[in-house]
Amino acid sequence: MTTETSSSPQAAVAPLSAETIALFDRECAKYPPVPSGRQSAVMACLTIIQKQEGFVSLERERQLAAYLGIAPIAVHEVTTFYNMYNQRPVGAYKLNVCTNLPCQLRDGVTALVHLEKKLGIKMGETTADGMFTLQQSECLGACADSPVMLVNDTTMCSFMSNEKLDQLIDGLRSATPGAATKGA
Repeated sequence: MTTETSSSPQAAVAPLSAETIALFDRECAKYPPVPSGRQSAVMACLTIIQKQEGFVSLERERQLAAYLGIAPIAVHEVTTFYNMYNQRPVGAYKLNVCTNLPCQLRDGVTALVHLEKKLGIKMGETTADGMFTLQQSECLGACADSPVMLVNDTTMCSFMSNEKLDQLIDGLRSATPGAATKGA
């Protein structure tokens, strides 16, 4: 099992590429050219970075802030608020389990504990093989379907009993290696 911390030193990161800047320019053009217009593109630009690199590093946040002409904390607030932005490398399959109160009342925490045991990791960690990252999610908006989880920020899984969780993990493990979209 691996444990990654956000306090590890940041490696030197190359400047943003011309291709990335062009993608940022395209997103910024969608907003009015008022002072706050460029800031409105922060989420789209973070998504571009994550698609290219699999996560958004502090250095990329700083570079994006400089590009948008805003304070780095304004970008960091967005990155840390939304579960869809990875702040460190994640496994091929990112599993977000909802543990908000309505889901807690309907076995959301039980599902998280079951996954921790099955995968041999704790919430926030990535398996040694780099296949799974387990995260807690504040709310996935499907309280009536709990326990619920989101796989790779795109696939909602509802009514996740321990049996269904086992089937999901076993199925993902046996999937072809190229089937996972790393951190997307």
